[in-house]
Amino acid sequence: MKRTLNERQLAVLEWVSKGCPEGASASTAYKTSCHALQNRGLVTVARRGGVWNAVLTDVGRHYLAHGTFPAPKPLTRVLPVPRLPRLSASASAPGVPQQPRKTYTEQLLEELEAAEGRILKSGTDADAWYNRAASASRSGRIPKTKELHWWRCREGVEIKLVDIPAWRLAVLEPVAVPSRLTKPHAVVRTMQKAAQPFGLTRSVQQRALRIVHALLTAAERNGHICAAGTVDAAPRHNRRLPHDPHFTITAQGQTVEFRVLQEKDRSEHIPTDKELAEAKKYSWVRIPRYDYTPSERLRFTLSGGQSHHASEWADSTDRPLEEQLAEIVHEIGLRGEAAERKRLAELEEARKKRLRWEAAMAEARDQYAEKYRVRQLESQEAAWRRATHLGEYLEAARAHVATLPPGSEKAAAEEWMEWATGHVARAHAVVQQFRLPDIPEPRGEDLKPFLRGWSPYGAY
Repeated sequence: MKRTLNERQLAVLEWVSKGCPEGASASTAYKTSCHALQNRGLVTVARRGGVWNAVLTDVGRHYLAHGTFPAPKPLTRVLPVPRLPRLSASASAPGVPQQPRKTYTEQLLEELEAAEGRILKSGTDADAWYNRAASASRSGRIPKTKELHWWRCREGVEIKLVDIPAWRLAVLEPVAVPSRLTKPHAVVRTMQKAAQPFGLTRSVQQRALRIVHALLTAAERNGHICAAGTVDAAPRHNRRLPHDPHFTITAQGQTVEFRVLQEKDRSEHIPTDKELAEAKKYSWVRIPRYDYTPSERLRFTLSGGQSHHASEWADSTDRPLEEQLAEIVHEIGLRGEAAERKRLAELEEARKKRLRWEAAMAEARDQYAEKYRVRQLESQEAAWRRATHLGEYLEAARAHVATLPPGSEKAAAEEWMEWATGHVARAHAVVQQFRLPDIPEPRGEDLKPFLRGWSPYGAY
């Protein structure tokens, strides 16, 4: 039995089904993978007149439609079929009309509807259902307002049918790009003063400025704020390295940074005699494999905020950048709305956190007051026991003093007994003050033991 394709092989098969478009993220590697797919009977690779081409076979089309290889045909010997007498309609046996077999896509959609949009496929055919879900997503039978999600998990393959976000279904108004800049935007006028705007070659400068003008004008109509950045330098060759934006657009407090890039065409590098001589002479000399020359294609990159549609837009063979400006304007608004929702959510969370802190502080004050009263009660109980014990001692001492003969010794003992009796009486008077004590104002350190991790100085 042939094994199912992995995700990369399936992506290559889809690429071939679209006619092998140029500009794929890994077209060279895709062409290499096509030879492996040809060995499995899914595609046919040919090179005629120096042009590489690949087409799907019937097996490849079946795999894209159903997610599995077609069942092998049984090898049977053709036997003559005896001629049977024709039966009349009245003589034919009554039977139930045969129902057409359901496709995997129909079966999948019915199961999702019965399970409220989520199913889990496990067992030996889990990988097959992974590919069937991909085929169902491409079949065109998914409702227009929903989309299919599928991924591998520990139990098998989880498949979900979810609603498409409303922003993806919005009808966008096209953004018109002027053929000439008669009244350029204020930010564009700043760009025109630069010796080489965005670091672009002269052949694409005017087109880039017209596109930027249309974008800034449409953004300001939506209430956004536009500002110029570093307009006289091209971004770094490595896009991961930081670079100042060429211009910014702020929507609802969220600043989106824009950078304008010029795409480059790659061609095979033909080594010169000097390069060959130096590579032969020095071991560290490396001859480049490709030459890169500036093209007429442009690319806009965005950063800042939560991405929705994308973070990059570029010219393509079937869709120039001018036709994509509506999506970029929509993306700016979506990022501003997401930032506003996040800001409001943070304010609401801070409010709730403040309420929780205030409740914790009130409870801590109550617990502090309760503990203070308990300490006072225990102190009174200890004082009472001490006064009681002293009273018992005085009774015994008084009996002893009464047995002393008259004289200085007895006089001194009676004087001492008089003071001790007064002291015990005063101690009993303090113990007998039955009322709630006044609670002193607690310090922050006094409340910490009762706050369970909260700070006594603020809601953090």
